[in-house]
Amino acid sequence: MPSFEPCFTPFKASIDAYTVPARFTFPFCYQPDPLSALAAQELQDFLVSKPDWQHDFGSENDKADGGKMFGVLVVKNNQGELGYLSAFSGKIGDKNLIEGFVPPVFDMLKSDGFFLNEGIEINELNAEIKELEANPEFNTLALQLDSIAKAADLAIESHRNMMIESRALRKAQRAEGKASLQPEQLEQLILDLGKQSVSEKNQLKTLKQQKELEISKVQAKLDELSTQLHQLKEKRKSLSNALQKKLFSQYQFLNKSGEHKSLLDIFADTANPIPPAGSGECAAPKLLHYAFEHKLEPICMAEFWWGASPKSEIRKHKHYYPACQSKCHPILGHMLAGMELDDNPLLQNQASNKEIEILYQDEAMVIVNKPSGLLSVPGKHISDSAFTRLQALYPDAEGPFVIHRLDMATSGLLVFALTRRANKSLQKQFISRTVKKRYVAIIEGALASDEGDISLPLRGDINDRPRQLVCHKHGKPAHTRWQVIESKDNRTKLYLYPVTGRTHQLRVHCAHIEGLNMPIVGDDLYGTHADRLHLHAETLEILHPYSKQPMRVQVDAPFKLD
Repeated sequence: MPSFEPCFTPFKASIDAYTVPARFTFPFCYQPDPLSALAAQELQDFLVSKPDWQHDFGSENDKADGGKMFGVLVVKNNQGELGYLSAFSGKIGDKNLIEGFVPPVFDMLKSDGFFLNEGIEINELNAEIKELEANPEFNTLALQLDSIAKAADLAIESHRNMMIESRALRKAQRAEGKASLQPEQLEQLILDLGKQSVSEKNQLKTLKQQKELEISKVQAKLDELSTQLHQLKEKRKSLSNALQKKLFSQYQFLNKSGEHKSLLDIFADTANPIPPAGSGECAAPKLLHYAFEHKLEPICMAEFWWGASPKSEIRKHKHYYPACQSKCHPILGHMLAGMELDDNPLLQNQASNKEIEILYQDEAMVIVNKPSGLLSVPGKHISDSAFTRLQALYPDAEGPFVIHRLDMATSGLLVFALTRRANKSLQKQFISRTVKKRYVAIIEGALASDEGDISLPLRGDINDRPRQLVCHKHGKPAHTRWQVIESKDNRTKLYLYPVTGRTHQLRVHCAHIEGLNMPIVGDDLYGTHADRLHLHAETLEILHPYSKQPMRVQVDAPFKLD
């Protein structure tokens, strides 16, 4: 890739037939403008040449060092020429300065910089903490403490059992003495038995004190090591927080008006005022900052994934992705201030001209065929939904009550209860997983077998909602069965049977590398945008909430395998 100062790359292909967009890309939900798609293709052509970056991006099915997010920003220079800037997120091969790519907003890897120098002490503390945590004395003392405590409990319990038996024996001796002894003899017996009781109690007290002393000696040694470890960790935390705050203050982002703002200032008024790790290192803010800094006019942009997918996220080779929510949303909110952007598709009601079809209704419930694009329940920005439409249709009902949901992009069967009694019965069926559901989907690719199971635990991606992650450590169990219907032209139509009902379960299980590794056609979150998401809730089997009679409802998918 030829390098021009300042990192401005002219298009290799002719762009005479291209139209310059009137507004800049809305970065959180977009389809690449033809100009940015061309820039991305030219960058990908360069990446195919495998520059010597000492980083193996891997293939779609081979992780190697791992893939990377790249970005292109089409810009106009002072001479009115169109070209583009290129960037990558984070580092490549432990480098953040690579010829032809825009530099980071702040270079934390400078050899004479404070980050590396101040990080030395933190690294030394890390080594000291690691060494102390590996100290075998920790384990030895912990085992010794546990052994002493158990022995103490056993000894004390044994003595108490002896006292119980002695107490019963003394009681019998007193009763016998009252019947057979003279008053003076009885008085002496009672006195002796009382002394015996006091002696046993004193023995118990002494036993407890001895065991507590043994435990305290071992506990003191363990506490000494624990205190030392805690102090080291607190020191590391203090140094890390100070270094992090200093680092965040160095990241100063420009916008169109020439206003600088640090990460600390940008995140100060957000729900999480401490910027997430890696903030400012994504491709989008790098590109925009460089453009503003060098008086280049941003025209449009796109970000794409190159190489192997991460283990938990779904990232497909060469697929385009929006800017992330947790890190980039606050930063780009500042950087794009004053710029005219494309409309946010998420604010547009995609189903305003679509009707819901009522397939079944009685006094207990209603079953509808929800069109793709209609929310199941009101959203943050759009109130129109299947729920609100049914509210209007049944103003005198106790409900409607929401029993389950479908993604906005998914079409098909949706059940609502109209009474509290029906709601209770239907909710119980869904919670106990006695409801049978079958979906129809078309996926990108051909499968080697005709049926199978997918078990991949899922959790929400806190850094990029509403996306879901595969997480074997913290995810909730998610199980899907699948069965091929037919295949044609490298696409497959199949049935999906969700055993569990996690958010985006079917979409993730199809797209993830450990699942089918083939996204559902039209899945703009985990695959590639199309006219619609080719996922449809086709069949539902439940018990009627009143009569308990089995019900089976089916509605054919509005798409075919062409």
